[in-house]
Amino acid sequence: MGFRIQYKENNLKFRYPFTISKGTKTHQPSLMVELDFAGIRGYGEAPAINYYHIPVETMIADLEQKKPFVEKFSFTHPDRYWHYLHHLYPLNPFLVAALDIAAWDVYGKLKKQPLYQLWETDIQKAPPTDYTIGIDTIEKMVEKMEEKPWPVYKIKLGTKEDIDIMRALKKHSSAKFRVDANAGWTLDEALEILPVLKELDVELVEQPLAKDNWEGMKVLYEKSPLPLIADESCVGEGDVRRCKGHFHGINIKLTKCSGITPALRMIKEARQLDLKVMLGSMCESTVGTAAIVHLAPQADYLDADGPLLLEEDVAEGLQYDFGKVTPTEVPGLGVRLR
Repeated sequence: MGFRIQYKENNLKFRYPFTISKGTKTHQPSLMVELDFAGIRGYGEAPAINYYHIPVETMIADLEQKKPFVEKFSFTHPDRYWHYLHHLYPLNPFLVAALDIAAWDVYGKLKKQPLYQLWETDIQKAPPTDYTIGIDTIEKMVEKMEEKPWPVYKIKLGTKEDIDIMRALKKHSSAKFRVDANAGWTLDEALEILPVLKELDVELVEQPLAKDNWEGMKVLYEKSPLPLIADESCVGEGDVRRCKGHFHGINIKLTKCSGITPALRMIKEARQLDLKVMLGSMCESTVGTAAIVHLAPQADYLDADGPLLLEEDVAEGLQYDFGKVTPTEVPGLGVRLR
């Protein structure tokens, strides 16, 4: 038996304009999909991220082009469905991710279990999620922090004022800080700033250098006083092994790696290579974020604050409480569309 598919384009407004070293956006476009399997409905989501060059229009066009094939697949397990989709859409991991997440939602509902229980994990053992502070004036960044008291902040950097920003923020909070440079530094800049961040008790740094600067990362890895986590350098399964000896850990994002199914394999491989695991957000709504949260007990670090950054959401099913984020006990993802 196959699926019936429906989909919808969303354009979710941020609470504040969201700025990283690559640019600013006020809205997050995303594709929401619904898979109907004999009346059991599963939901998935993939946000569109400019620097990966897969807009929602491309996801919809690709889905429409091969929709009969997507629908007619005889569904038994998300693993098999993912492999089928991966061959159907080798150049569109974002679309595959949305469909894969929806398939896992259906599967959890068929098995009458929340996903984290299906994987035999304890949601109480999930790490706290950070709350992201985008690049802004120092005053505005301090204001955002004070408006949202939180135990862990992720600070976006990649400006000429990075050290000043961090020193100023540190004066206003005793919370744990993480830094995400989004590939915004040169090797020399990183070598200069990392010891200062260590002094300021920063926990880790994400993607300090350009995604393909492997030589620079080897030098930085050997000299860094802080753990370095690969983001743009670790897109999919084929990148995990390469990160060994260049980074101390990897940030897995469901949209860029093409879903829950490959993410589970990436977590396993990272563990075998003694790499730390972060699960990352791409500013998804509650639908896409719930998928990240169910995987969270398997991670060391969690960045699942998408719904907190948005002014509008399309679903409910996650509870945030000062860093702790928990899904409902409902089978599958546990989300309900508004």
